[in-house]
Amino acid sequence: MIDLVHPDDEITQPRTSGVAFRIVERGTAEHCIDQGFKRMALDAGAQIHYDTRRSPQDCHIVAAGPKESSAVAFGEIFHTDHPNHVTFQLNDKLAPGAYSYFIVIGGIGLICTCLWRQQKGTSRYLNETIAWYEQHYDLNRKPIKRVGGKGDFSIPDKYVHDGRYYVGEAGGLQDFMWGFGMRYAVTSGVLAAKAVLGECDYETEVRKRLVPLVRASAINRFLMNRVGNRGFKMVANHWMRDQRRKGDGLAFMRWMYKPGLLRRLLWPVVRLGMLRRKELADGRMVSRMPFRKSLSRDIWEQSVRAEEIGNEWNQVRKGGGRTSFGESDA
Repeated sequence: MIDLVHPDDEITQPRTSGVAFRIVERGTAEHCIDQGFKRMALDAGAQIHYDTRRSPQDCHIVAAGPKESSAVAFGEIFHTDHPNHVTFQLNDKLAPGAYSYFIVIGGIGLICTCLWRQQKGTSRYLNETIAWYEQHYDLNRKPIKRVGGKGDFSIPDKYVHDGRYYVGEAGGLQDFMWGFGMRYAVTSGVLAAKAVLGECDYETEVRKRLVPLVRASAINRFLMNRVGNRGFKMVANHWMRDQRRKGDGLAFMRWMYKPGLLRRLLWPVVRLGMLRRKELADGRMVSRMPFRKSLSRDIWEQSVRAEEIGNEWNQVRKGGGRTSFGESDA
């Protein structure tokens, strides 16, 4: 069960008896997924070269993504005494064209907002989002650091180019709708390794197992780009009605990614209306989603509490708090 926050601040609870998603921790601590993959690689005989840049032309498998942005995300990590929890919020003001979320695991919380339209003064979105969650949840928040990231979304003509296998974000294998891509990265990485060993045809397997999901997510993103909070409210209401009818909140998400005639008919419209053709530096041709421009409704002033949160963070930063992004990142 999670909290689903509607654009009008109504909070409902999608429920399922299955596994809706998995939360993993990234980082340098021994229990983090990064270190688990590292240990597996070393045990398999891999050599890791630090502080060394290699040209993609020298690699069998390329995983490093493009440097451009189609969307950005900003978050704050903090200590909290709130119990373990997950909240997912649809709100076009706090997260233009996207969503925000709140996660607590073992006394560590994360509040993050995702921006699918370019903005000025991006810190106001995070400050205002934190203010919203403070108003609706008892956080007792003690900030640790602020983090940020960006994603570039494109669909390449080919996933094998000049003998190199492109995986994860480098191969455009990530979700256009929500921005996630870890499962795509791991799956495509395994397939590429098997292809190098002669155990499968990478192009064929990726197009069969992953590309239909990526295309479905691109269609969903195309539709989300055309609605604001009114459309988000309709989505949230439909989600909950579907749960009441089927008894499973996960069924709605499965339906959103299910291939069908309507999606096949929409795909040419999405490809022409949302994606732009581009040749990358390595010679690959892709259909890329550019970072959308801001809208008039994105112009607003922070609340008093949001300004206070921004000032509080400035004091934390002076005392050693770290920020992994700047205003220019958006």
